[in-house]
Amino acid sequence: MERLFFFLYSTIVAVAYITALPFLLLFALKQKYQRSIPARFFLWKNTPLKRDGIWFHSCSFGEALAIKPLVNQLPEDLLRMTTTTQTGFEVVKGYTKQSRFLPFEPLLFGWLKPQKVLVVMEAEFWYLLFALAKRRGAKTLLINARLSDRSFPKYYKMRWLYRHIFRSIDEVYAQTVKDKERLELLGASKVTVTGNIKLANLASPTKILPKPTGLVVCGASTHEGEEGLILDAFVKLRAEEKNAKLIVVPRHPERFEKVGDLITEFAKEHSLQWHRYSQNEALEGDVILVDRMGELVNIYAIADIVILGGAFAPIGGHNAAEAAQFGCKIISGPHYFNQRDIFGAIEGITVVEASNLSRRLLGHGVLKAARIKGETNLTPIIESIKAAL
Repeated sequence: MERLFFFLYSTIVAVAYITALPFLLLFALKQKYQRSIPARFFLWKNTPLKRDGIWFHSCSFGEALAIKPLVNQLPEDLLRMTTTTQTGFEVVKGYTKQSRFLPFEPLLFGWLKPQKVLVVMEAEFWYLLFALAKRRGAKTLLINARLSDRSFPKYYKMRWLYRHIFRSIDEVYAQTVKDKERLELLGASKVTVTGNIKLANLASPTKILPKPTGLVVCGASTHEGEEGLILDAFVKLRAEEKNAKLIVVPRHPERFEKVGDLITEFAKEHSLQWHRYSQNEALEGDVILVDRMGELVNIYAIADIVILGGAFAPIGGHNAAEAAQFGCKIISGPHYFNQRDIFGAIEGITVVEASNLSRRLLGHGVLKAARIKGETNLTPIIESIKAAL
């Protein structure tokens, strides 16, 4: 039965690949995909990984960063890395020169070399990735596995497929007990709860900033439309607390100028003083625009309240744990669907609709300081990998 499924699945994905070729060629012309699509679907400058190593596969930027605590405990000469996104690739290539884009499944037959271990992050359920790696001698691990309330019903409807996938996975390391139960319903066996790996690699401050006088509010990782929302809430707070200060940290550097223009007009209208952090690192103005990358964790360390961006519009939210480690009071919008596992591991986050942000900020005195619940234990994963070497 398993051989028949292997043959049928391989045939279907091969046909799908051939059918999609014209569309893939068109997508490859877009700048966003100029490296990933040629590498993944045409093996352009994508040579196979050296054999007999520890092969990590992670999809996104965040997942690629999250494996760093594991990578740091393993021999560098054995590391092998794959990813499916450009942002993920920028991270993993810093771990080893043996870093590649993961080819689409039918191309794995000729590309995949025998490895000692395959370690896959979260929900990258590629059947042929696990099946071929295991057939060619690898011990196969799925780590940081989770199934959210939103996604589990969809997975469960396809449980016949996931039962086949889990037959090629030797060990599963889940984030929570609930995830363990759900994974077992899909056919996973030998499931161990280790906590969320993303909580084991939180950024530390790169420098100690002097805390300014007054209440410090940080608008963190903000997106289009969120800066205006936060500025409006802040000016109402200022009417109550004259020494309050707002530090705005946009998510994307290409928006620094646009946000600067917005703050300029707002400051004129409300008689506020503001400046750019790149021009003046003092934090004693009314509004400070942090227009330099890599400073957010330093700001978190001195912030009293963090208004976390990316969730007041349906963007998916950002990692609240980076602020929670400092005991900040955190306010988020309701659209944090990409961060449900992180939010679930933190106690004290206040979730509000955009229309209620001002009221919640004014009532900051009753908000709770955020706290990370539980611990992450990487030891079982490290021991399992080393046992296969």
